[in-house]
Amino acid sequence: MRVVVVTGLHRTPRGRAVDALLAAVPRSVAVHHDLEGISEGRVDRVTRDRWGPLDRAPVELDHLCASCTLREDLVPLLLRLAAEGGHSLCVVDAWDVVEPRTIAEVVAAQRGLELAAVLTAVDAERLLPDLATHDDLRDRDLDIAVEDDRTVAEVLARQIEYPTAIALYGTRHRDEARSLLEQLNPAAAVVTPGPNLADLTRGRFDPEAAFNRTNPAWARYCPRTDGRVRTVTWSRRRPLHPERTHEALERLVSAGLRSRGRIWLASRPDTLLVWDAHSDALVLESGGPWLDALPGAAVEMVSEARRFAARLDWDPVVGDRGQHLAFTGIDLDAEGLVALLDSCLITEEEAGRPLSDDPFADAL
Repeated sequence: MRVVVVTGLHRTPRGRAVDALLAAVPRSVAVHHDLEGISEGRVDRVTRDRWGPLDRAPVELDHLCASCTLREDLVPLLLRLAAEGGHSLCVVDAWDVVEPRTIAEVVAAQRGLELAAVLTAVDAERLLPDLATHDDLRDRDLDIAVEDDRTVAEVLARQIEYPTAIALYGTRHRDEARSLLEQLNPAAAVVTPGPNLADLTRGRFDPEAAFNRTNPAWARYCPRTDGRVRTVTWSRRRPLHPERTHEALERLVSAGLRSRGRIWLASRPDTLLVWDAHSDALVLESGGPWLDALPGAAVEMVSEARRFAARLDWDPVVGDRGQHLAFTGIDLDAEGLVALLDSCLITEEEAGRPLSDDPFADAL
């Protein structure tokens, strides 16, 4: 049985995308886990077809969480439907803040299921405000776990960047929204909703390719400008000075709606640091060692995607070490941003000298 996963923070467009798939594909069914009451200990499973609801039932779980719902109820249901043979397609209508990667990887691993596509539905009018918001999920009562500290912008960005198809709804700010989507995820087709969504069900989604494409430890980003929407990329072969970089963090993170990539910090010469920022929130963490810092035998144990990316970036002096960041936003000051980033680099006079202080020492 073919499966299409549909995600989206914007509930109405997501529902319309599911409706369009059900209407376009004969013998299709949709399943949705309603997590509205998960904090009170309740999860309901809703199944429907093109004519309306078929069933709504509470789900009994050992632990009430999104991952348990996937493992203990959704996968067994999909396998049962596939074995019964009554449906050609099942559309997984994911809850508002569920991210697509986990569902896609689990579904693709099941024999008897064929993951045809992952689709995210987006409201053009809400896209920019939700990418720019400082809200946490709990600020909007959208958190689905006790320690769910994700932000609205983080969830929406991950829903946009992972799939290979995005359905864009609404007419207000549509051109700007399309440009944002295309720059945040150049691999995705931004489609006009309707019967054409049925074409997605004839493909095959590759979760490994999606993971490699979105992993900032080795992803490659390209500059682009469409009207007011701009992506600025910055690549350099010198390390960053920890003090100047730390002082510039607030200005750098606030420069765009989304920034991502990897950096080389002078105080961490052998560690690739992953940069992952949404709106005003930055996560800076270890992405493992630079390949040039590994002994030869250990390099062969690293993923092929990582090794391929390192070969593309290889320098005879510093190996794969380097800076590669991408900033996407509205009306970005590209010259000012690049100048600020360049000012954080170690100068020739500073190279090789001991560092007096490392403000990242306790954080990394």
